[in-house]
Amino acid sequence: MSLRNAVMAALLEGEASGYDLAKGFNASVANFWMATPQQLYRELDRLEADGLVSARVVQQERRPNKRLFTLTDAGREALRAFTASPARPGAIRDELLVRVQAVDTGDAEAVQASIRERVAWARAKVARFERLRLRLLAGRTEEEHLARAERVGPYLTLMRGLDFERENIRWGEWAITVLEQRVAAAR
Repeated sequence: MSLRNAVMAALLEGEASGYDLAKGFNASVANFWMATPQQLYRELDRLEADGLVSARVVQQERRPNKRLFTLTDAGREALRAFTASPARPGAIRDELLVRVQAVDTGDAEAVQASIRERVAWARAKVARFERLRLRLLAGRTEEEHLARAERVGPYLTLMRGLDFERENIRWGEWAITVLEQRVAAAR
């Protein structure tokens, strides 16, 4: 998958500036696709050049003018084609797991510290995702939301992100326990 498709999917929520998209990525899409603001702005320029998004300039006083982007019909069609194509399985590329793989040759306590940081990060993301979940539900039950919401995709991906981060916490706590026991036994 490319950043292009993730940006277009984010624009399904409606017109947005690059800044709004960057914030939105952090709040929702970041649970499955990471991008820096600079990458988002470059991709928006490419999408506009390809006719997949359109932009309008909003004049602002005391601030630079901003561009608001909207998905075009061609962009919607490109997303439709993307969703119809087969999805390839993802692969984990995680520097922490390389450290864990090599823990027996290095400093187990440093690796434990890295895992603890990951667990703390995952807990913060779970809290953020839970707040977003409540906003998406807007007082409805999950069943009501899934049956009646205009768009169900953001909720489904959010729940996958929640499960992913909860699993990171579960695995991290287990891995720390294993490494603590090994360090204690070696002393």
